[in-house]
Amino acid sequence: MGFPAQRPRRLRRTEAIRSLVRETDLSAGDLVLPLFVCPGKRVRQEIGSMPGQFNLSADEAVAEAQEARSLGVPAVILFGIPPSKDARASGAYDPHGIVQEAASAIKKEAQGMLVVADVCLCEYTDHGHCGVVQGDDILNDETLDLLAKTAVSQARAGADIVAPSDMMDGRVAAIRSALDAAGLDQVPILSYAAKYASAFYGPFREAAQSAPKFGDRRSHQMDPANVREALKEVLLDVEEGADMVMVKPALPYLDVICRVRQAVNVPVAAYHVSGEYAMLAAAARNGWIDRERVMLESLVSIRRAGADLIVTYFAKEAARLLGK
Repeated sequence: MGFPAQRPRRLRRTEAIRSLVRETDLSAGDLVLPLFVCPGKRVRQEIGSMPGQFNLSADEAVAEAQEARSLGVPAVILFGIPPSKDARASGAYDPHGIVQEAASAIKKEAQGMLVVADVCLCEYTDHGHCGVVQGDDILNDETLDLLAKTAVSQARAGADIVAPSDMMDGRVAAIRSALDAAGLDQVPILSYAAKYASAFYGPFREAAQSAPKFGDRRSHQMDPANVREALKEVLLDVEEGADMVMVKPALPYLDVICRVRQAVNVPVAAYHVSGEYAMLAAAARNGWIDRERVMLESLVSIRRAGADLIVTYFAKEAARLLGK
């Protein structure tokens, strides 16, 4: 018997051919770099569970943003670690809060860098939950006003995009209404529309000092077993005014990213979260995997699933490799 007429290996023979027929592109322009901003000056404190990632004072965050921009990364997303916390998260919507100051500084000093501001209360509450607490309950409607105030404060400080991550019902509509009323109708909303109650957030909670003091977040973040519910959440957020939607985490939820991409006509983001970063970094440190290849393979898989942009702690590292 002769060889078959179809020989798929013909198109895998050289790097030039493989590049020519590659189905999924990944570039630095697809990436968003998360930054944890803390009080002080010249602060650069490494996060134990996320080697290579740091809690940064605003001046150091500016330097990170400038470097990322020089590598072709178009955006950073800011998370705040305030000097003090209280029950109603007043640091989140303080005009001189940590994220507000960092956003303003980055816009002034890192020309062309887009600033996304995470809109949540857990980093700012003394109880560590994402909203107003009464007993053991996180109150939904009472939280919406605080989220809206936070988004307006961040946008006034210079944030180009606000990104509510709290998973309260109706938060997108409340934020859109507040932004519009404040004359900030051109500020887009990137909604964490399908955010799962995931164990992959552990290192983030160390970095942001945001672990809840009691209970957990399963009353508002999604059950990892559900995908139809994710589509419901996404469609509701788009209906309320979300300009972009996000799935979080990324790698354990590639099927969700794919389904969301098919369901909506707005840009879809995915968050390659702290636990995903920590696992790859730890395995690479032990010599068990090739860090660069596994990192890029992971990011390509997220793009292949349908994500238009990827929030990842690997943004600078990946950009350097992709730019070669």
